Amino acid sequence: MQTTSKQSTCNVKKNALLITLLATSFLSFAQSTPSEQIEMTGSNGTVVTGSVLTSFNNPWAMAFLPDGHSLVTEKGGTLWLLDKEQQQRFAVKNVPSVTARGQGGLGDVIVHPEFASNNTLYISYVERDDKNDAFSGALIERATLTITDTDATLSDRQVIWRQSPKMTGNGHYSHRMAFSPDGHLFITSGERQKFTPSQNMAMNLGKIVRLNDDGSVPEDNPFYGQGSVTEQIWTLGHRNPLGIDFDDEGNLWVHEMGPRHGDELNIIERGRNYGYPTVSQGDHYSGVKIPNHEDFPIFKSPELAWVPAISPAGFIIYKGDKFSDWTGNGFIGGLSSKALVRVTMQKNDKGKWNVQEAERYEWGKRVREVEQDSMGNIYVLEDKEGGRLIKLVSAK
Repeated sequence: MQTTSKQSTCNVKKNALLITLLATSFLSFAQSTPSEQIEMTGSNGTVVTGSVLTSFNNPWAMAFLPDGHSLVTEKGGTLWLLDKEQQQRFAVKNVPSVTARGQGGLGDVIVHPEFASNNTLYISYVERDDKNDAFSGALIERATLTITDTDATLSDRQVIWRQSPKMTGNGHYSHRMAFSPDGHLFITSGERQKFTPSQNMAMNLGKIVRLNDDGSVPEDNPFYGQGSVTEQIWTLGHRNPLGIDFDDEGNLWVHEMGPRHGDELNIIERGRNYGYPTVSQGDHYSGVKIPNHEDFPIFKSPELAWVPAISPAGFIIYKGDKFSDWTGNGFIGGLSSKALVRVTMQKNDKGKWNVQEAERYEWGKRVREVEQDSMGNIYVLEDKEGGRLIKLVSAK
């Protein structure tokens, strides 16, 4: 019996050693196996190579933390923490519960400008009405992100803004966010496919909203003092703005989906009216014509419009130097166009902007999100189930 016991112990040790060796070999193989590469030729002949890093289920937004980790939202309600190699590390705990319908679910995520010291982030999502869930609206929560060796958790969650009022339907929430260089929070708020809210100053739908980082309203907002909802408004006359970013000079740029064509890229100026639904470079889906911006110059015209549509989603103005030829260019994700669209924005001596599409990169996938890390790397997230995270490697 003693000999059998010794043999059994020896076999257990051998098996444990074999398992360890196999696991080590597999990990080494996995780490050394190159990721899938994709190659796309731009409309002007530029060959862009991308490296596929991982995939998600209906990804919607991405944001980088100062230390190189990142966050990715999935519309169904999962917020992922990615490691510095941009692989899924943890599904963040205590994320708001959402019911994804149509265009609504878990939406944008951005970090506070002082995240390194306060661990504060902001998330947008769609909530249903308690009494009638046919009504819904987007909201913004501010929360603290805590990361340990074993998990990541949100705490101190606080709602700081809501779309008002809630509407029927499941489209045009927009709810993208960006911080200005001076620390104000800007939010894009869609008109919920209802047209007239864009011009209704008693609603914050179809607007660009400007808040302090705690959700309070800055006293220098253009309509401050005219009512709790109205005083949030920075600009009006928008349809479904799904991309927002600041350039190096502090100018705010927002793109939005037009009706039937007429997608827009706008420079956002305090208190201006961008015209929807009175004017648009596109027409209604019913075929009814909409006057162009040029017909009513009281409204601010877009700097660039697309006919046919590209269905813009996600947006950065590139501030890195890894792709030095692209510094200062805008990058827009294209849904119906299934492309990454690059635009140039230049101002002449008279202060007039010249904005043009420079090149379009296609690989047959809807592009939902575009993001940049602190090292100047560019990432894109494909739309829908199985949407891949792709890091651009080279452009020649």
